[in-house]
Amino acid sequence: MKVLMKGNEAICEAAIRAGCEAFFGYPITPQNEIPEYMSAKMEASGGSFVQAESEVGAINMVDGAAAAGVRVMTSSSSPGIALKQEGIGYLVASDLPCLIVSVSRSGPGLAGILPAQSDYFQATRGGGNGDYFLPVYAPNNVQEATDLVQKAFDVAEEYRMPVMILIDGLLGQMMEPVEFKEPKKSTADKSWAVAQKHKDGRKIINCIELDPIKLEQENIARFQKYEKFAANEVMYESSVQEGDEVALVAYGTSSRIAVNAIEELKKEGIKAGLIRPITLWPFPDVAFQNLPKSVKHVMVTELSMGQMVQDVKAAICGKLPVHFYGRCGGMITEPAELANRVKNIVRGE
Repeated sequence: MKVLMKGNEAICEAAIRAGCEAFFGYPITPQNEIPEYMSAKMEASGGSFVQAESEVGAINMVDGAAAAGVRVMTSSSSPGIALKQEGIGYLVASDLPCLIVSVSRSGPGLAGILPAQSDYFQATRGGGNGDYFLPVYAPNNVQEATDLVQKAFDVAEEYRMPVMILIDGLLGQMMEPVEFKEPKKSTADKSWAVAQKHKDGRKIINCIELDPIKLEQENIARFQKYEKFAANEVMYESSVQEGDEVALVAYGTSSRIAVNAIEELKKEGIKAGLIRPITLWPFPDVAFQNLPKSVKHVMVTELSMGQMVQDVKAAICGKLPVHFYGRCGGMITEPAELANRVKNIVRGE
């Protein structure tokens, strides 16, 4: 049965149904509905909710719970995610699984509270110090967001790493019908957790290795996991087909705008299709490897000054011109203005 829910709240309900045992967070717009919902629902589900004294406190609580083998989640918005970076780095260095939900503001700095996609670099480039990445999922509707919560928890535990779901304030605040699927019971091996009994005594998890030889080996092993993840977990959608002149590339909210822009272009006699990355990292390079010969232009659209453009250019390998159109600061692109920009490029105007 479908129910009408706000994006932020639907993500919470999906997390609880997926077996989230603990949530640690701190209020910040536009993700406040997440800790509010979890504070009201976690106890009834048998889990724990703690509003920490700060974002820094929250992420370190996540670190402790994850080390104990608990299925754990936190959330925040742009500057709050920035404050969590040190703790996220500790989670990575300790090979600990968790779910991080980031609801973007319109940065930089304290930023505006209106929707934007200006945290792409923060999410896809690790965000903190050291050699690491986070798998990042970017849903474009409330149903997909709830579906990806279960997947994010599962892959976090399978690969033993933090996983992020990245949305913006528009998706977090909008209401759409959603159906919650039957949750899968976790079958992950958690024999590594400190809460487990160990024959050789107390289990210790730490995030520091001072021996350079061992540290290099740990980093290499972590990147081998990333390679495995990239080979098996990349997700994207593509509607580009033979005859299309333009491939639009967009994720999240911008992909919804792009779909309407494509309809506008059809009225002008211009055929276009959409490539929508669902995993922002690893980026779906494969989606660009066999584009139809009819495609002459690639147009990236984001609610930012153009951050995903770099990844698209790398995937295209110089074979096609890559253009950009976006709005920032909390401004939302209108489908007609995006379509008009594409029309001018195609017609050389």
